[in-house]
Amino acid sequence: MSHNSVLQVAAADSASAIEHFAASLRFETDCWDVHNAFENGDPGFVLLDVRSPEQYAQGHVPGAINLLRGKIIASKLAAYPADTLFVTYCAGPHCNGATKAAIVLAQMDRPVKIMIGGITGWLDEGFTLERSQ
Repeated sequence: MSHNSVLQVAAADSASAIEHFAASLRFETDCWDVHNAFENGDPGFVLLDVRSPEQYAQGHVPGAINLLRGKIIASKLAAYPADTLFVTYCAGPHCNGATKAAIVLAQMDRPVKIMIGGITGWLDEGFTLERSQ
């Protein structure tokens, strides 16, 4: 028996790996892809920063709208067509606010993905934040 933790459990077969990894992309996107979408013009989704207004004002992803999870209600989303994709993010991998917001949106039958990495990931990629006045 190997003492190598990586080798103790065999890797999935290729078909299972493809299914798993492809499925994960239905639920998440990353900072690079979000940045690229905004750089190319209309991204085709609404980016929601679900942190506090104070955190948002100190620095947020350019193009993001600040909307706390508790404020995600039907009336706030009424202006967006039902098939609008929402992408949520929070502080970073140590924060589950984006996940909680994604659950709320999914419960409202809204398409949703999470931007993995959040603000931490955005900065790690070398992208800049925008400040609110």
